[in-house]
Amino acid sequence: MQSAIVVEGLRKTFGRQVVLDGLDLEVRRGEVFALLGPNGAGKTTTINVLTTLVSPDAGSATICGIDVASEPDEIKQRISLTGQAAAVDDVLTGTENLVMLARLSGLSSRAAREKAAELLARFDLTDAAAKRVGTYSGGMRRRLDLALSFVVTPEVLFLDEPTTGLDTRSRRELWDVIRSLADAGTTVFLTTQYLEEADQLADRIAVLDDGRVVATGSAAQLKARIGGDTVELHDAHGELLREVPTDGTVSGLRRALDVLDESGAEGTVTLRRPSLDDVFLTLTGGTAASSRFTAADSEKELA
Repeated sequence: MQSAIVVEGLRKTFGRQVVLDGLDLEVRRGEVFALLGPNGAGKTTTINVLTTLVSPDAGSATICGIDVASEPDEIKQRISLTGQAAAVDDVLTGTENLVMLARLSGLSSRAAREKAAELLARFDLTDAAAKRVGTYSGGMRRRLDLALSFVVTPEVLFLDEPTTGLDTRSRRELWDVIRSLADAGTTVFLTTQYLEEADQLADRIAVLDDGRVVATGSAAQLKARIGGDTVELHDAHGELLREVPTDGTVSGLRRALDVLDESGAEGTVTLRRPSLDDVFLTLTGGTAASSRFTAADSEKELA
């Protein structure tokens, strides 16, 4: 499969702070690629470099074979960026937002109206087309923001924490939209603070730490790197009493249960499989208190 994005040795500093330190990654055409990392790891800086908003200090990056640094205008014709805050005009209606951008993109008045109607239907906003965006819910605003990104269909769509601040239902609805875009052929590059989001949505995931990619693979591959299943014994209050590693097979589970039986401890047994939380904490050297991603952790990274 051809590469949509290739990054080699990318480096970026702000003053004395090294944000990207020899970053290497490759994104295949038509896939959903998620970049994970703690705050300050360089996720947003990576997107800013790839979308020509920031110039790298060293290294190279190409999108669809085009060099980001030397041909920024050509890059801008092939990509679209949706940031952490919806870039919509609250005073205008959904239709007016789309028509305005379509006209600015060079479409005729008639073509702009047709494109607006098409995108409102595609992103399930037809019923709200004539309503002012200031009355939209958070999920509707994000869908409209995505629709604006497709006034001119991009080859690569960059999403910087696209579901931050959305409730669970709106987040899952947006996942369906993002997956449909990838299924239609658009390459999606996203950063996210929600590990479940990367687990459910991404074809491949890169874990970023201190400006470098420390692991890349599917969610299943990354989980497999840190070990197998674990049989856990909990007391009546849910406190963990003991855990025994197992390979997940029937015989392995029997052996683990035998170990717990021999210990004489009483409680409830559960089987825990590795999660992306485990992957993240293991690969970035974080702690559950300081590094775990949560829905409440919406602080923007340094760069």
